[in-house]
Order: sequence, then structure tokens, then C-alpha cells
Amino acid sequence: MKKQALEDRRESLGNTVAAGIRRLLVEGAFTPGQRLSEVALCERLGVSRNTLREAFRTLAHEGLVTHQPHRGVFVTSPDAASIVEIYRLRRFIECRALSEAWPSHPAVREMRVAVDEAHARSEQQDWLAVGTANMAFHGAIVALADSPRLNGFFRQILAELRLAFGLMSDKEWLHAPYVDMNRQVLETFEASDTKAAVALLEQYLAQSERVVLAAWERQVAT
Repeated sequence: MKKQALEDRRESLGNTVAAGIRRLLVEGAFTPGQRLSEVALCERLGVSRNTLREAFRTLAHEGLVTHQPHRGVFVTSPDAASIVEIYRLRRFIECRALSEAWPSHPAVREMRVAVDEAHARSEQQDWLAVGTANMAFHGAIVALADSPRLNGFFRQILAELRLAFGLMSDKEWLHAPYVDMNRQVLETFEASDTKAAVALLEQYLAQSERVVLAAWERQVAT
């Protein structure tokens, strides 16, 4: 029984560490193809190597990292198929969540906070932080569905999305247009024009997908 309890605690801690690394991915702390140093991450997260390796196994199962024998663990580099799948899932999840929500939902306040944060960070030219605020905005859209399981699944998608964003070197060109687009989606939804807000979100996602796929094609070409 003690052995089982110890294994359960280790698994729980491993999941917590995996969530922490996933959050760092969403915040843009790592880039596609980057080798993850066990020593540096253990020091940063305050965990043992065994716990970190348990977290790596979870993240590898999610496709966020890749273990290469005799070389180590690397951040996954998205391919075209995964980018297309990410945006297909985003359209299905985000547009559905927005279409069935009420403008008075508590998550709308989170959307507003994210929009204001993105605007403030854009004025400071902190485009990495703008990208993080953008992630928070879309996470808040999904929170409109009131599903903890869906929220957890979408955090994984956001981590994969941030890796796709990592393919682009010009962060201002990537994130600047969406500061105002996020605000437009929010204000249209707050005005109770849900159908128009969903249409704006669909256009938004289509444009973003084209931009990210073009970046992937340029990377492959070079």
C-alpha cells in the first residue's frame, strides 16, 4: 500500500510538472527543435530528474516533446499536417463555445482582461507577451463552454499552437494584427451579436492558419 501511495504521489507530481512545462510552452519560453536540459529544468522547477522524466513521458504522449535516443528530449517541431489539425480543432471548439455562450458569462471578463493586456504590451513592443495574452484570450473563449475537461484539452492545443508560432521570427508581424481583431470579436459578442462575433472568429482563424502555414513553408524551403 505504501508503495502504491508513493507511485501515486510521483505520478501526481509528474502531472503537475508537465502542466508547468506546458504553461512555459504556451508562454513561448521554448522554441521548436530546442533541446531541453534536464539539469536546467530541474533547477527551474525544483524537482528531481525522475519526476522530470515522468513529466517528459506525459508531454511526449501529447506530442509536445520528442525523445531522441542518446541525444535527449527536444521540443517538437510542428509539421503542416499538425498545423492544419490544430486549426481544425480550434474552429470546432472555439466557434462552438462562442456560439452557445451568453455575453454575461464570467469568462467574458477574462477575455476583456486578455484584450487589455495585449493592447498594453503591444504599446511596449513586447510581442512575446502579446502572444501570451492572445493565448489567454482564446483560452477564455473555450472557458465559455463550462467544461474543465475541454479547458484541459485546449491548453494542450495552445501549447502546440505556440510551437507553430515559434516558426516565425518576426513576432510583431505575427501578433500585432490580432490585438485589434480580438477586441473586435469581444465587443461584437458583448453587443449580443453572437452570430457576427462567430463569423469574425472564423475569419480570424482562417487568416491565422494561412499565416502560420506560409511560415512553415518558408522554413522548409530554406
